[in-house]
Amino acid sequence: MKVALFVTCLNDTMFPDTGRATVSLLERLGVTVDFPVGQACCGQMHINSGYRKEAATMMRGFLGAFAGYDAIVAPSSSCVGTVRHQFPKLADEVGDPGLTRDVEEVSPRIYDLSEFLVDRLGVEDVGAYFPHTVTYHSTCHSRRGIVLGDRPYRLLRAVRGLTLIDLPGSEECCGFGGTFSVKNPDVSVAMGSDKVRHVRETGAEVLVAADRSCLMHLGGLMSRSRGGVKTMHLAEVLAQTEGSQTGHGYRRAS
Repeated sequence: MKVALFVTCLNDTMFPDTGRATVSLLERLGVTVDFPVGQACCGQMHINSGYRKEAATMMRGFLGAFAGYDAIVAPSSSCVGTVRHQFPKLADEVGDPGLTRDVEEVSPRIYDLSEFLVDRLGVEDVGAYFPHTVTYHSTCHSRRGIVLGDRPYRLLRAVRGLTLIDLPGSEECCGFGGTFSVKNPDVSVAMGSDKVRHVRETGAEVLVAADRSCLMHLGGLMSRSRGGVKTMHLAEVLAQTEGSQTGHGYRRAS
């Protein structure tokens, strides 16, 4: 199976350890991972903000970079949702039959990390060890967009040493919403503050999610209020093993 990592622009520029952890985890499970150097932003922010023409250009770039792969794995449910659900609509707007065919070929092959592990590899116990108390934030895109369901929870429950605590109000949005947090900062902070309060109620040491964007938002709020809770992407937790280092870097594909 030919597998590519779509690291996403946020992870690439701000949270590279998330991408490294994804590769480390997949390699530990026997998967060879390529990193197509032509990848860039999927255009999610542009689509959500009405810049459809610019987003179409980014979509073409994505399709070219990831053509020919059996599976595209991304540590971001929001970007997976963009490719899976927004690309077909955008291609129809462009009105290019060839582009539509490319989208139909590529978009069904993209997976959130937890989907790939549970559905394609058939694995829940990935051999991880993480002796900490954890609570999980089910982000809006993961819960309502691509419907990850209980996959992340199943993966976390199989981690040795990990204690998983339910997060009160888990169905509620954290308030990030991409450009929503920029256009409506007061509402965004209020929603995020509610989520942070729920996180503190759990007494967990670590807040985990499938989207670094939401973790960035909540982590910022908690750091300013000295909440004492660390944020980690699901991939970073699953990459942890007893007595080993995580992160092998990328094998770049031309």
